Formats: sequence, structure tokens, C-alpha cells
Amino acid sequence: MTPSRRQPARRRTAVLATVPVAVAALLGAAGPTAPGTTGAPGAGDPYFPLSGNGGYDVRHYDLTLRYDTSARRLDATAVLTARATQRLSRFDLDLKGLTVTAVTVDRTKAAFRRDGQELVVTPRHALRAGQDFRVTVAYHGTPKPVTDPDGSADGWIPTDDGAFVAGEPQGAMTWFPANAHPKDKASYDFTITVPEGRTAVANGVLLGQRTTGGKTTFRWRQTQPMAAYLATASIGKFRVERYTTPDGIQVYNAVDAREARAAAPVLKKLPSVLEWESKLFGPYPFRAAGAIVDHAPDVGYALETQTRPVYDSAPDLGTLVHESAHQWFGDSVTLTAWKDIWLNEGFATYAEWLYEEQHGGRSAQQAFDSLYSRPASDELWAYPPGDPGSGANIFGTPVYARGAMALHELRRAVGDRDFFRTLRAWATGHRGGHGTTAQFVRLAEKTSGKRLDGLFRTWLYTPGKPDRP
Repeated sequence: MTPSRRQPARRRTAVLATVPVAVAALLGAAGPTAPGTTGAPGAGDPYFPLSGNGGYDVRHYDLTLRYDTSARRLDATAVLTARATQRLSRFDLDLKGLTVTAVTVDRTKAAFRRDGQELVVTPRHALRAGQDFRVTVAYHGTPKPVTDPDGSADGWIPTDDGAFVAGEPQGAMTWFPANAHPKDKASYDFTITVPEGRTAVANGVLLGQRTTGGKTTFRWRQTQPMAAYLATASIGKFRVERYTTPDGIQVYNAVDAREARAAAPVLKKLPSVLEWESKLFGPYPFRAAGAIVDHAPDVGYALETQTRPVYDSAPDLGTLVHESAHQWFGDSVTLTAWKDIWLNEGFATYAEWLYEEQHGGRSAQQAFDSLYSRPASDELWAYPPGDPGSGANIFGTPVYARGAMALHELRRAVGDRDFFRTLRAWATGHRGGHGTTAQFVRLAEKTSGKRLDGLFRTWLYTPGKPDRP
């Protein structure tokens, strides 16, 4: 994610309230699933305790959505294919707002009730540990975004011609029932019907579109695993550009006409940016790429929605590089707890530094020095990036900029050869899966043959401005 360069940096102006958390806990996994026959109402993340659920893993989402852009009404059916990880007499799904009209488990009517953002489902027969099952949820209503702890909005955000759909960190639940924590990744199918003249853009590859009776239906498929917060179903009056790169990547760009002129020269560079990043980080991890450039002046940020980032306005080149780098760092290699968000944002920010360095701009060292010159009272040093302390801080300046500074210090300590070997090994070794800070530290030490715990302790976990390196 990056704050819009043309809007107030809402993500960067969060309240800097920090809750102390032990480093050992930060390096550990999220909390365990509750024992017994009831699935836990959350995945155990201390920053977002109710995000995700326990007792099952979702393998696939099949979402059928019909959106009336005038009435802002969504009518939808979600089919989740999952596997129980324990015996389940009851389980939860994340769904905020919207009216649920029916729930079935394996085609048998199931009891359900609402409890805040939880949809609590009781199947007629308990599910066995290891059992595959299918949940179908019919629902409707007017989806509304959630307000995050930093004051920004995410989820289904209405626009004047459709919707800007960006779910980090908790917005997926505003438009579909989900196991909405990054630990649970799945494949997706989307069938989205909108008024004729609107375009509905989701993740992955466009399978087809059909217009009949004044409505157009778009079918999208994302086969590679994806966290729920990276799903999108953005809708608008878009100009569409489609092509295939020499590497076989299917590119689909959807651009609001009001942003088209400013966006064109930047989007033209997308293939070369992906090629450059592939050389550094390993092969591009998905079959599809592109951009959704909306005109959403009240949003204030862009998001790395998988395969096809969504921008609230025409991006500059740095933002394009940043969101493209997230396809490796955050989308393909996904965090297991929100405390590790620097693995997404620090890495994507450092990719911006590297791109500038290798394309005739300032060096990464110059970028580092400029930041380090800020006084100890600057917000950059307000909290350490590996210990943001709360959900209010995960998109703050320390996570992005000081996270990138930590990577530059690693580069200085191990040399370019081992540094770039580490980045590539991280992206390829965890491709399609998950990663933690502890795993990255071990990889860097193994690759370089050096002990690096002191470096990471200083730059990721020590409060205040570090001593001059």
C-alpha cells in the first residue's frame, strides 16, 4: 500500500500510540485455534482479534455479485469450499453489515446468527476433523467501508460511478463472508454483474464477459493462493487496455477517463518494471498483471490487490514500482501476523529506492542518509517497524521508511551479492505461501554466514533513533 501522492497521507498520519509487545512474541506465530468443537471467532492476531476464524481452512471462494450502481445495492451469493482442521459443531465467518438470507453447509440448511462482524454458522451435523465441506451464503444490502484504527476507510468504498474495493487490513468482510486473516489463502472465482457501460474488475484472468438486458457480467479467476484482503471487485466507467507481455503475462488495465491522460505514461512502463523486478526477485509469481486506476479523491491511498493493484488516482512511477513489488512481497509471500507488516511495506519501499538507484536517480545510500538526517523527534522514529504496537500504526512512516532503512543496513552489512541473493531466495522460497520476520532473519544469516541478530534488533525492535551506522 502507498498513500496517494495527490491526497493527504492518511495512512502516514495515524495516531502514534504504541502498546509494548515483547520481541519474542512478535517473532512467534499467531495464537492457536481454540480447542473443542467450536471454531474460534478470530485467528489470534493481537492487532485485529476478530479477523479470521479458527477451526477450518478455506480452499476456494466462488463469489457471484450483482451490483446496482445507482441504488448502491449488492445482491450476492458466496460459496466457500473449506476443510475442517478440528471437529466443528459451529464456526464463524467474517461479514460486517449486509443481510444474510440463507446459509447451507453441504447443501443442507444450516442455522446462523449475527454477532457483530461474525456470522456464526451451526451446521445440522457436526463436521469431522479433516472433512471437506462447502458453505453457501446468500446475502444482500448496501456495503459500506470499515474505519480502520488509523482513521482511514477500507473495504467496499462507493464512488460516483461504482466502487473502489480495497480490503487491507480488514475490509474484505464488507462485501463477502470470509476467513479474513492473511494466514488463510485460497483461490477465487468472481462472477460480477453491473449495469451496461460499467466495467467490473477483479483479480487474476478475465474468463469472459457478456452483455444482455442492459447488464454486463464479468467472470474472473485467480488460481494462485490469495489472502482475502487482496481481493477486489472494483467497478466504474473504465477505459480498458489488454495485452500479453513477451513473458506470457496477461495485462488488463482499467482506467477512469478522468485519470487516463496522467496515467498513460506511467502504465506504459509496467512491463519494463515487472521485467526489472523479476530479474531481482525471481519470476513474476502470477499469470496476470495490470492496474485499476479509479477516480476516488476521498480514498487517499493505493493498494496492491493481487495481480492488479488499485489506485485512487493516476499513480506516479514510484507508486507503480511499489505496488508492483508487493506482488512478490506481501501478495505471493504473505505475512502471518499484522505485526510483520514491514515485510510488505519496507520491502516495497526499498524496491523504490533500488529502482531509482538503477535508473539514473539518487542511490539507496542517499535515500537512507536523507532519512537518517531527520531529528530524533521526527515521526520516523516514533516506534520501531518490527513492533508497531497496534493496528493504528501498521501503515505509518516507520514501517515503510525505517523498514526500508533496515534492509539497507542489511545490504551494507552483508554486501550486494548476499543481499540480493537473500531477497531472491525469500521471494522464491516462500512463493505462494507465508513468511515471518524470524524466518527472514534466519535466511539472511544462512545466506551471508554472518550473525545478524544485533542489526535486526536495532533497526526493527529498538525504540528511538538508532546510533549512526
